[in-house]
Amino acid sequence: MDKPSPVVPRVPPNVPRVRGNGGTRWLGRTLLRLGGWRVAGPVPDLARAVVIAAPHSSNWDGIWGLAAKLALGIEARVLGKDKLFWWPLGALLRRLGVVPLDRSSPQGTVGQAVAMIQGSERIWFALAPEGTRKPVKEWKTGFIRIARLAQVPIVPAYFHYPEKVIGFGAPFHTSGDDAADMAAIRHWYRPWIGRNRGTV
Repeated sequence: MDKPSPVVPRVPPNVPRVRGNGGTRWLGRTLLRLGGWRVAGPVPDLARAVVIAAPHSSNWDGIWGLAAKLALGIEARVLGKDKLFWWPLGALLRRLGVVPLDRSSPQGTVGQAVAMIQGSERIWFALAPEGTRKPVKEWKTGFIRIARLAQVPIVPAYFHYPEKVIGFGAPFHTSGDDAADMAAIRHWYRPWIGRNRGTV
């Protein structure tokens, strides 16, 4: 069992974990502590989930998000452009949980993500629903479709810069009505403020 920490909460047993991660967890916690950040729990005890993070308004989100991932020791997968996987960057990206996206695949991005989730006993698949750092009126619906087709819950994670908190919400189960699900999720995100803005 994880020792209590003022920076990150305990990670429950079903969550995918990175093995042999004592050094990287120390690094992540140190980065968060130096930046004045903490991770708020509880962390949902799920073996498989689609994890979304918002508001995404700055490149700093990636830095603090990576620090939180390292500090928690959670293994989260994301899709990345296959052209980024040149040596030695490719090896580093894979180590960080980035999976190459085959843009020529007839499955498309959603299909590849669904296949990856369905083929894994434990996996947290993560993405930013806004798809960009700029303000957008409409979020991309891919994450809802992925969760619905893979039959896994959505875990909403947030950045709240005024208090320097990265947190998790309760798991959200899709209803089959993508528009209604999107409205409910967008409503849940209203209190959280990113570095440059909140959610639109």
